[in-house]
Amino acid sequence: MTYDYDLFIMGAGSAGAAAAKKAASLGVRVAVAEQESLGGTCLNRGCIPKKLIVYAADFALHNKFATDYGWSKSSSHFDWTQFIHSVNKHIDSINRSYQEKFEEKGITLIRGHATFVDAHTIAIDERKITADKILIAVGARPFVPDIPGIEYAITSREMFHLPYLPKRLAIIGGGYIGVEFSSMMNALGCRVTVIDTSETILEGFDDDIRKSLQESLSQRGIKIINNSTATHIKHYEEGLLLTVSGKYKKTIAADTILVATGRAPNTEKLDLDNAQVKMGEKNAIEVDEYSRTSQENIFAVGDCTNRLQLTPVAKSEAVAFVNTVFGDKPQTVNYGDVPSAVFARPEIASIGMTENQAREKFGDSVKCYCDKFQPLMHQLASSDEQAIVKVVVEGESERVIGVHMLGEHAADIIQCLGVAFRKGITKLDLDDAIAIHPTTAEEFLTLD
Repeated sequence: MTYDYDLFIMGAGSAGAAAAKKAASLGVRVAVAEQESLGGTCLNRGCIPKKLIVYAADFALHNKFATDYGWSKSSSHFDWTQFIHSVNKHIDSINRSYQEKFEEKGITLIRGHATFVDAHTIAIDERKITADKILIAVGARPFVPDIPGIEYAITSREMFHLPYLPKRLAIIGGGYIGVEFSSMMNALGCRVTVIDTSETILEGFDDDIRKSLQESLSQRGIKIINNSTATHIKHYEEGLLLTVSGKYKKTIAADTILVATGRAPNTEKLDLDNAQVKMGEKNAIEVDEYSRTSQENIFAVGDCTNRLQLTPVAKSEAVAFVNTVFGDKPQTVNYGDVPSAVFARPEIASIGMTENQAREKFGDSVKCYCDKFQPLMHQLASSDEQAIVKVVVEGESERVIGVHMLGEHAADIIQCLGVAFRKGITKLDLDDAIAIHPTTAEEFLTLD
């Protein structure tokens, strides 16, 4: 049978775009369907605009230390409207570069919502398109809990389009999205309250790091209510009222309420049944190690599957899919050594096992090297902020199985250590390395 395209991709986010460009470079006839802005969540409603807000907030944090470093006091004002305009302008330019790259590589971009007619046929509005192979890369969307008054709340998607900076911000959820927004919005002058169901924020990260970050955020004026659940939102003349139950029962007044309770695969409106594609828990598409679904010619990558929801992982899955299917080079993704970061202030980053995970798997053969100290910048400033570096090792060789950090430039430091981590380094390898002084990173090489 002759198909319109060799490969049809549903979604032009990080994963879909990566797959399209890689496949096109191999001479594959590629079409991509996208109903929103190119680049997906990461570019338009996630990683990029979020990091730009982090940078904006950093100016406020550094201004607090300016007088300790000899700068005279000066008044300044943050213009949220002007800033968001600059962010949107920058993102628009990246959107255009995506489209230009598609045109340059001969990739067909079709605007609209794609659904399955059958295993080889896609419908977009009234148009039907056939393809030999189909890749689902539709990402995920914010999960919104079903509580009374939830229509008054917003998600991370709307945070980047707020017309003004709220004076009082309540955040439902203490995961990485909630924690990052709490940090940056606090630095910009908002009074922030975070409600989390766990004993400590950022469940899944190493306990020493989680606890220290929560303490640091609290010291900065962020109110964190743990072991509690948001149960009701009510609108009143002066804003919103959020009712919280659990260990603490109270009502919180806010101008804006952000729901940051995780993300759900964006698979509900694809008509997957028409192609006999199976879904698993939380409507995630089930795939094998090569990203193949229950239908032989249909594949899925990124946040719509039941794997790690991280942009670099999604891109790696996309490239591995193309290499396997069109490059005759079967390739899988190693999910065990994926670094991650939370761009709060202070920043945290991690790769490998937490201490608890390591002890559950290896028992008494696990040893931890950890140091908590005040970074040099804060020693001169009027700040008590602490940094933490932690290395988890196993066995007589002291093979490094986990690296964790809280402090400035944590993400960049762990990213570089991640290369060595994947090569199977030991504690002795760290000890033998010569450090750059004075840096925070050198603390990893001097742990006792």
